Amino acid sequence: MAVRIKSVNKGSAAEKLGLRAGDTLLSADGNEINDMLDYQFYTSGPSLHLAVQRGGKLEYLQAEKGDYEPFGCEFETYLIDKKHSCANHCMFCFIDQMPKGLRETLYFKDDDERLSFLFGNYITLTNLSEREAERIIKMHISPINISVHTTNPQLRVRMLANKRGGEVLKYLPRLVEGGIAVNCQLVLCRGINDGEELRRTLGDLLELTPMVQSIAAVPCGVTDYRQNLFKQTPYDAETSAAVIDIMEEFGDECKRRHGKRIIYPSDEWYLKAGRPIPDPEFYEDYDQLENGVGMMSLFRQEFLAELDKPHRIYGTKKLDVVTGTMAAPLIIEMMEELHRQYPMIEVTVHPIRNKFFGGNVGVAGLVTATDIIAQCEGKLKSGTLGIPAVMLREEKDTFLDDMTIAQLGERLGVKVEVLPVSGGDEAKALLRTGLHISRRRRA
Repeated sequence: MAVRIKSVNKGSAAEKLGLRAGDTLLSADGNEINDMLDYQFYTSGPSLHLAVQRGGKLEYLQAEKGDYEPFGCEFETYLIDKKHSCANHCMFCFIDQMPKGLRETLYFKDDDERLSFLFGNYITLTNLSEREAERIIKMHISPINISVHTTNPQLRVRMLANKRGGEVLKYLPRLVEGGIAVNCQLVLCRGINDGEELRRTLGDLLELTPMVQSIAAVPCGVTDYRQNLFKQTPYDAETSAAVIDIMEEFGDECKRRHGKRIIYPSDEWYLKAGRPIPDPEFYEDYDQLENGVGMMSLFRQEFLAELDKPHRIYGTKKLDVVTGTMAAPLIIEMMEELHRQYPMIEVTVHPIRNKFFGGNVGVAGLVTATDIIAQCEGKLKSGTLGIPAVMLREEKDTFLDDMTIAQLGERLGVKVEVLPVSGGDEAKALLRTGLHISRRRRA
């Protein structure tokens, strides 16, 4: 495959070689360039033999650069070719449960092994070919993040609604044997792949540890937009507690075998079960933060650690903040502790019930401006509203329902302040304020 160069970075090896926009890169050291993985892997060395086409003429060039120094070419798309779209129709797919009328990009389902390596996306393996599996091992593309859900082949076919769903499980041991580290995700559906099926899955994955370096379980999200979809029953306190017990049992076994837990329930299970979130030590290296594993424990630890540092506080500050219902108890606790230590800072927390999706979704990242306006209008106590950055999409200023922070501020008549995701950075942001120096209250 030939890939057309869109631009060349200034000062790069590509520029020094004389490459320019419009040239076509054919191969590096005799290897075809088909996508970004090929490009990054085959141009990583210090000496390159390139085949380039320019103006209809084939040229062979040699480049010298620093080992692993970026070569310096940019292409029409980041991956060079198109994303691999998902071929599954999973019974738990959240995208299938979203209301109509949102941005088109929000409805795109990717299932691309390259995005797994480059950006940490989770893949089901149903798009993976023998050639691509061999390439992953050859290039040592590690780690790979895999949505396993179940190791029962027949059940996986049913859950993914894809006849390859069970067959592709063969790639798991092959990747592990090839030295590829794997992170696994299990989306659990009540009465489907929990209970004894969960035990089977964890038992099978346990045999692939420690190269399977982390396993997280999250509950299936359920919205009010499940028309003509498989009926899902949300987890309650009892069924959530049962999941925790199984996950912790197998995590304890991993701890005995490898000195590391590896298997973790997401925070949501503990909240649903009414159990306390484990201490930071439980989560070790926080390998599954993106799946909400240990996020609340880490936030609390970092927030309190920042409060324990000396701070010169100027003036007084009143602030309103919003969060999802799931994180609300923790955020309220942290704001109360902030006010206890720094009485000049007063933060009012507004838990936002996610009516946009029907009320069953409690994570802050899915809160919309529509719900914030409906639940905060006329209730804000200050002129500033703090918004967790996790509520905003890729553009960093737009909510899921396509409203910007500027539009939100205008509707509510307040200044909008975007708060960092981490506990320590949020504490720092809240501690920046005012005019006169006050003392911290320690006791």
